Amino acid sequence: MEDILAILLIFGGGTAIAISFSPVGRAIADRIRGRTFTPQQDPVVYEELDRMRSEMVELHERLDFTERLLAKGTDQAKSLEEQ
Repeated sequence: MEDILAILLIFGGGTAIAISFSPVGRAIADRIRGRTFTPQQDPVVYEELDRMRSEMVELHERLDFTERLLAKGTDQAKSLEEQ
């Protein structure tokens, strides 16, 4: 029984220390202290976000076009089968 407790304390303590020094642990500590996080406005991040949004719009347009072509192709195939 004592062996299990020793193992739990060693690994549990090590895990607690690792978490406390991680960014997550620091964020939790700041939250407990009452500090608020103010994000820094980085123009590079916003430029990258705008680029990704434009790529998503382009991908959405391509998907719509492909769906229309596929629907048109299946409609033509059905009309040929009916004849």
